[in-house]
Amino acid sequence: MLELAILGFLAEGPLHGYQLRRRIAQLSGHSRPVSDGSLYPAINRLVRAGWLDRTAEPGASAAQRHTLRLTPAGRAELLRRLREPEDLDITDSSRFFTVLAFLSQLPDAGERHRVLRRRLEFLEQPASFFLEGEKPLSAEEVHDPYRRGMLLVARATSRAERSWLRSELA
Repeated sequence: MLELAILGFLAEGPLHGYQLRRRIAQLSGHSRPVSDGSLYPAINRLVRAGWLDRTAEPGASAAQRHTLRLTPAGRAELLRRLREPEDLDITDSSRFFTVLAFLSQLPDAGERHRVLRRRLEFLEQPASFFLEGEKPLSAEEVHDPYRRGMLLVARATSRAERSWLRSELA
């Protein structure tokens, strides 16, 4: 998802590495901090793939700053990833939110709706963190108060998201 976030933010305009890191950190929040050890190798991979251009510019002090720009091939890759998200990008909430953050980059409403329908279909399947045999347990069937809390929060979140998805698709 790091690469998608890089491509998505650079589709909005050129950025320095530090600016890009801050935006990605704000998007992913405290749950997935972005280290230089993961960001800069990802940028280098995208540059090697021809999806980003990196231009050195004089910095405020002696150090040079590198401005990153999305190339036309990078834009095509971003749109491909948004049109055809992997299954995990649909089923994992954090990954889906990264897709959602840049979904407006897709110019075709039908393509955007296809992605939203995939998420809605996933959310409408019965699910639980806990099983009894093969049967998913509901919050009312779980006796541990903390596990029940997990299920109640997940249920409320899922309801809210399904409601938003239905209204967006209407």
